[in-house]
Amino acid sequence: MSLFFTSLNSGSNGNCYYVGNHLEAVLIDAGIACKEVEQRMHRLGLSLQLIKGIVVSHEHTDHIKGVEALSIKYQLPVYITASTLKHARLKLPLHLIKYFTSGEQLVIGKLKIDSFCKQHDAIDPCSFIIESNTVRMGIFTDIGSPCANVINQFKLCHAALLETNYDASMLAGGRYPFFLKKRISGDRGHLSNHQALELFLQHRSSFMSHIFLGHLSQHNNNPAIVEDLFREHANGITIVVASRFEETQVYSIGSTKQPDSPLNINLRKKLLPSQLKLVFE
Repeated sequence: MSLFFTSLNSGSNGNCYYVGNHLEAVLIDAGIACKEVEQRMHRLGLSLQLIKGIVVSHEHTDHIKGVEALSIKYQLPVYITASTLKHARLKLPLHLIKYFTSGEQLVIGKLKIDSFCKQHDAIDPCSFIIESNTVRMGIFTDIGSPCANVINQFKLCHAALLETNYDASMLAGGRYPFFLKKRISGDRGHLSNHQALELFLQHRSSFMSHIFLGHLSQHNNNPAIVEDLFREHANGITIVVASRFEETQVYSIGSTKQPDSPLNINLRKKLLPSQLKLVFE
């Protein structure tokens, strides 16, 4: 069974990632408005009824802006650490709060979600590996440096959303004040293009099929720079730069390398007629 992935938005203006199998899915973060999530999923042919929860990585606004509205409107449980909930100040009904601790595995239907801590300037930041039937998709954003946890989890992935936040020369010569440049490039800030490339080159698995590059800075990076940098070293891996303005297509991640396949084509080939209504209505 494949995993299906789309970045609904990726950047400091909001982060939201859809990961699921044929019958259920989760959102990793919801940093864009509820209306935007609805519209983007509709354009992709994705049903909100498949979403079984929102998994929150940390409390920064670009990761939680839409959590309250989505959770309450669709009665979606929110998986979050106690410290993150306290600092996020989300006002959620108790029955929709599902606490977890960093390092814990969440089981949501047939999806297994491994959480692990990382280095970032948040109270209790986590990243995640989502697995279904041995296929693993990793979400690696808001990472100050590639610590052992990040490296070890990255090695397991068939596909990953990897932060490429800034180009070092653009940041150094840009208009940001010194303290902000230091925060971004520090060990608890964000990954640069070349830090991400080094992680990709040294620790990608032999079975990796897709790498999605995300959380690009609006002022300190350029999608063309990132794409060119990684495409040179792709070695058959599909390279996708996630936008800060719109959703990507839906990608099918399988247990072996395969051509890209939008969700609607893939599912209509595999599902019985009685199952199509559930997925596409």
